[in-house]
Amino acid sequence: MGSLFDKNPELRRIYEKGLEVRKKVMGEEYVNKALSEATEFDRELQEMITIFAWGMIWTRDEVMPRKIRSLINIGILAALNRGNELKLHVKGAIRNGCTEEEIKEVLIQVGAYCGLPAAMEAFKIAKEAIREVKEEMSKEGKR
Repeated sequence: MGSLFDKNPELRRIYEKGLEVRKKVMGEEYVNKALSEATEFDRELQEMITIFAWGMIWTRDEVMPRKIRSLINIGILAALNRGNELKLHVKGAIRNGCTEEEIKEVLIQVGAYCGLPAAMEAFKIAKEAIREVKEEMSKEGKR
């Protein structure tokens, strides 16, 4: 076991770039916790997530802004019924400047194309995430 960097040290640059974006979107506290709780068993998975998703995809701002990526992720995660990730990405979408109205529109489209039960579950999760973000922001004195 070990680290992906043991096998390819050049990945470190992409990792660092991805880590910066991951923290901006998902929140520094969440990312630090995920990384600090990684064990020998899942450390490489955390590195892969940071390198591939965050370092190679989320950094392509010249192609598509993060706000749009957030809305796409919400639709995908709702369709796949990945509640934990959906909740995290709804919060990230708000950090990326998405409005509640935009998030709602994505979830309505999920209902049309993936089924109303998927949309109902996604709305429930999104409402909770939005409420939590508002509470966090009021504690920080934002908005």
